[in-house]
Amino acid sequence: MPENTDPFAHLATNRTSRRRFLGRSAAAAAALALGPAVLAACGSDEKSSAPSTSAEPDDGSPASGLLRVSNWPLYMAPGFIDAFQKTSGLQVDYKEDFNDNEQWFAKFKEPLSRKQDIGADLVVPTEFMAARILDLHWLNEIRDARVPNKKNLRPDLLNSTIDPGRKYIAPFMSGMVGLAYNKAATGRPITKTEDLWDPAFKGRVSLLSDLQDGLGMVMLSQGNSPENPTTEAVEKAVATIRENKDKGQIRKFTGNDYAEELASGNVVLAQAYSGDAVQLKADNPDIEFIVPDAGGTWFIDTMVIPYTTGNQKAAEAWIDYLYDRANYAKLIATTQFVPVLSHMTDELSKIDPTIAGNQLINPPAAMLDNLKSWAAMTDEQTQEFNGLYAAVTGG
Repeated sequence: MPENTDPFAHLATNRTSRRRFLGRSAAAAAALALGPAVLAACGSDEKSSAPSTSAEPDDGSPASGLLRVSNWPLYMAPGFIDAFQKTSGLQVDYKEDFNDNEQWFAKFKEPLSRKQDIGADLVVPTEFMAARILDLHWLNEIRDARVPNKKNLRPDLLNSTIDPGRKYIAPFMSGMVGLAYNKAATGRPITKTEDLWDPAFKGRVSLLSDLQDGLGMVMLSQGNSPENPTTEAVEKAVATIRENKDKGQIRKFTGNDYAEELASGNVVLAQAYSGDAVQLKADNPDIEFIVPDAGGTWFIDTMVIPYTTGNQKAAEAWIDYLYDRANYAKLIATTQFVPVLSHMTDELSKIDPTIAGNQLINPPAAMLDNLKSWAAMTDEQTQEFNGLYAAVTGG
């Protein structure tokens, strides 16, 4: 499949679309728009009958043949696929056909449950969806011997509670969820989540409508953590948001449309994604992005190998190639997301020193340490928590 020739064309649209899809997926989970069939696919009967999530025994031979990759639109660097093909000797059928996590799951849950080919050897779901597929035993293990560059992963990702050691779920791209603000309009620095509730900003604050992105930092500010989400912690965060909504503090709950509101001045302080802030600040130097003192959260897109794969070795070769820092730097220069690999400064500097020095793309260790990831939630938790939040957001 031909690659994109302009790495920066519609970059903002790319990021906006992806995050809006994720927010819509959360709302869909709350309303169970996909119906009982989705939860039924995650039921105990199907899980107990699922084959073991392990690849075929490794005979040590090199990867060969065709690799089928299903990825989000505009999530690839120009020349990357051609370079991989030349280096590996593999052929790649690369499709930009992954547009929504829940839609993808609804489409492929039946063939996956029957272990039927889904037309892809490697797929790029967001981590919450990858965890759901893993829980259903529908992923093959990523063999360490085939991916020696896995050692380059950031320690916080390698030690994930969702997939300890990253045996099944390989991070692809990540981004920070924090606060963006117009320093000329606020008249003071923003440092903490509680700044959202400052009466001085009444009616000029926006929160994200996605459950995890919207509630995570509020929970952290209250001494709770999305790494161990409980009904009580979610209810407490929702109550604070409801109180401030009723006071008129919150202008709106948004997907990525907060970017336009912040740029226009209608909103002066917003829950925001780091990637959007890169572009907003390029247009307006008064726009700042911070991770609140109590912490912010990550969103992570991942790579997984369905147990229906026709070429396990090729999928592992792709992951290993991508985890080479020099190769991965080319992806970051295009997407401007946060690297999932550690110690990327040198390789990014070779491409563009301004990217390497941008803390929203290449965060310092102190910023990384203040970001948390949501634990894998059960379908019951997903339904309950989304329902609680949607009752406030109107989603």
